[in-house]
Amino acid sequence: MSFKFENLLIWQKSMDLGEQMNSLSKGFPKEEIYNLSSQLRRASDSVALNISEGSILQSNAEYRKFLGYSIRSLAEVVTCLHKAIRRKYLSQNDFEMHYKNCFDLMNMTIAYRIKIKK
Repeated sequence: MSFKFENLLIWQKSMDLGEQMNSLSKGFPKEEIYNLSSQLRRASDSVALNISEGSILQSNAEYRKFLGYSIRSLAEVVTCLHKAIRRKYLSQNDFEMHYKNCFDLMNMTIAYRIKIKK
């Protein structure tokens, strides 16, 4: 037994993203705990939360809307990553790895959203 969204690769990857960003934010300075760290964790968790929320008892149009929210949350994660590298909280290699993961997940989510009929 499982929920429909649990079988979606975009949901699985977004769950991984949330855990990666949670781990990453733990390395940020203490003064960021209520600022960038919190924002990064909330935005990354929001990606999976919107995918799952939109998949349950929603019309296709509503589901597409929630997938749009998920894509916007990914953009927020990317902006947090840019803030983090500018503040020297992560290395260029880590930035590039996480950036690529976000970019790939965004493209997968957009493709899935397009497949859902209006």
